[in-house]
Amino acid sequence: MTRTYSPKAGEIKRNWVIIDATDVVLGRLASHTAAILRGKNKPTFVPHLDTGDYVIIINAEKVVLSNGKADKKIAWRHSNYPGGIKGVKYSDLLRENPERAIEKAVRGMLPKNTLGREQLTKLKVYQGAEHPHAAQKPVPYTFSQIAQ
Repeated sequence: MTRTYSPKAGEIKRNWVIIDATDVVLGRLASHTAAILRGKNKPTFVPHLDTGDYVIIINAEKVVLSNGKADKKIAWRHSNYPGGIKGVKYSDLLRENPERAIEKAVRGMLPKNTLGREQLTKLKVYQGAEHPHAAQKPVPYTFSQIAQ
């Protein structure tokens, strides 16, 4: 009888990955990022543990949306008070706070539980090419296909 492999806490190796968001479609960027945060690119992936890597996204203001979604799509948020829903177009959100747009897209692709919230803490998003994580020696991530 074979046993199902489940990695122990000491066996989980966390690497740092850096992604340049210049001219990358937001959805494709979010799906690749969510897979790395969950650890689905590793042979030790198990759905009930956090085996993923840390992800640094730079040049967040240069991400693009396809098919004119920047003017059509609306990012909703709610204050948890009655009538407290607010919406902002993605074109305005990308201009004012592109980090929030990327975090919102990645959050939607992670599990909606405590494990997903824990995995989201390993995401670091920055405007521009500068980031404070040089000491972790992040490895650049390249997309296999970034056609738009």
